[in-house]
Amino acid sequence: MSIQENTRLVKSTAAAMGFSFCGVSKAEFLEEEAPRLEEWLRRGYAGEMSYLEKNFDKRLDPRLLVPGAKSVVSLMYNYYPKEPLPDSSHKISRYAYGEDYHRVIKDLLYELVSRLREQIGEFHGRVFVDSAPVMERAWAARSGLGWIGKNSLLLNRQQGSFFFLAELILDLELEPDGPIRDYCGTCTACMDACPTGAIPEPYVVNGSACISYYTIELKEALPKEMKGKFENWVFGCDICQEVCPWNRFATPHQESRFLPPEELRNMEANDWVELTKPVFERIFANSAVQRTGYEGLTRNIQFLS
Repeated sequence: MSIQENTRLVKSTAAAMGFSFCGVSKAEFLEEEAPRLEEWLRRGYAGEMSYLEKNFDKRLDPRLLVPGAKSVVSLMYNYYPKEPLPDSSHKISRYAYGEDYHRVIKDLLYELVSRLREQIGEFHGRVFVDSAPVMERAWAARSGLGWIGKNSLLLNRQQGSFFFLAELILDLELEPDGPIRDYCGTCTACMDACPTGAIPEPYVVNGSACISYYTIELKEALPKEMKGKFENWVFGCDICQEVCPWNRFATPHQESRFLPPEELRNMEANDWVELTKPVFERIFANSAVQRTGYEGLTRNIQFLS
């Protein structure tokens, strides 16, 4: 098949499997992103996320991850829930309501690659879901899936930003898409709403000041100066997405594995405060909340009181 036919096949197969958007970029060095990443790290915005400083070259060149790579396929998978969890005074990010997205999306990606090989023939590559040195937002923006907003998240005009991003880096030559323009305009809603001031300037997020960083990545005691600023978030934070005007177009996902368990839906304030390890393990057995663990989650809960 031709490059164009293969490209159409990749996109139609991805759509048939439930991916909301699919775009293609040429696998090459991310020249524009290199100085930005270097400056961001120099400012200390990674905090204790030392893994972001490793594999610097690999983050910028997919050919170092997949020898002979020719294309980066960027995919978006919706996780916006039909309704948020009841407001029990303790909030977790919407992406963590159901089963860990790493498992769900990787299962889909392997199935996608399998289907493509059946129709195209043998090719080589790797699948990625937020677990390797891949600049997923940069690749998604390059492929025209959206633009990187002032909160540093990828924004899509049709459905906002409540998406997981994933990539296929392949040695298959495909027809690249082009980027689209920035539609943030003069809006600063995300910057104005952030209670910890984690967006000091447009398009730059101080990762070490973000509520998501504090409640997930930081392993030591939470800083006293942040007391009263978490607005009841105990795992992650959706504030900058909730206030983004583009998310008025968000539509509910259709993924049953992202539905919250009944016990989580029924959690009230006292249930959070009195959370025991057995209950934690039962509710969050297959959840991304395992990232912070029982000790981390209870630390975050206690910090609110």
